[in-house]
Order: sequence, then structure tokens, then C-alpha cells
Amino acid sequence: MKTRLHSSVLRTVLLLVSLGSFIGSLTSAQAGGFGTSSIDGYLVVYSATDEVSDGDSAFNPHSSYMIYTIDGKFLRNVENHISRTDELPELVKLAAGSYTLEARSANHGYVRVRIVIKAGRQTILNLDSRGKESPRG
Repeated sequence: MKTRLHSSVLRTVLLLVSLGSFIGSLTSAQAGGFGTSSIDGYLVVYSATDEVSDGDSAFNPHSSYMIYTIDGKFLRNVENHISRTDELPELVKLAAGSYTLEARSANHGYVRVRIVIKAGRQTILNLDSRGKESPRG
């Protein structure tokens, strides 16, 4: 009886240690990101939203925007949502540097905004909150 109890406790401890190790690796991977480089940064853009009806529910996904290099060359289009019912803006990985965004603001229509992405930092741009751009890291 004592051996079974000891064996059961030992298995539980091993399981908890394994689980703790797994969760710790996820947390550290999330902080640095999978496959990220120290020269990458991140961008989140709160652009205008569009109401989309899905049966009885209404959702407001953020509108897409375009990213251009500092010399005006098209870099990429960002849908800015994963699905029609996704109301969170997309997290975009970019190399550190300066860019120009063309996006739709709810209060100002289409706007062009210059941004700077810093390595290892997250830049949040709210197009309808003047002066509220905030790099985080």
C-alpha cells in the first residue's frame, strides 16, 4: 500500500514538474516569439471598423491597411483581422525601421501615417486617438 501511494505521488510530482516546464517554455517563447530575430519589432493598428452581421450577432472587425517602405514602395496589405467575427487587430511582425501606413480612420477617412518600428518592441497605433501611438516592449 505504501509503495502504491509513493508511486502515485511520485508520478503526480513528475507530471507537475513536466507541466511547469512546458508552461515556462511557452511563456518564454511567447515573450521572444517563435523564429523572431532581435532586429524585428511588432505593429498593432487600430483602424476603422466595419459592422458585419453573422446571423443574430454583429461584429466589428478592423479594416485592412497597407504598409509601404519609407521610399514609397508597397510592402504588404494587412487584413487586420483573422475572420469576419474577429474584433482584435492583427499583430504584424516587421523588421526594425521606418514605414508609411495607409489606413482608414473612423474620424478622418483614409490617412497616411509614418511609423518607426524598434527592434524587440511593439508599436500600437490608434488612428482615432490623436497622439496616442505607444511603443511597448
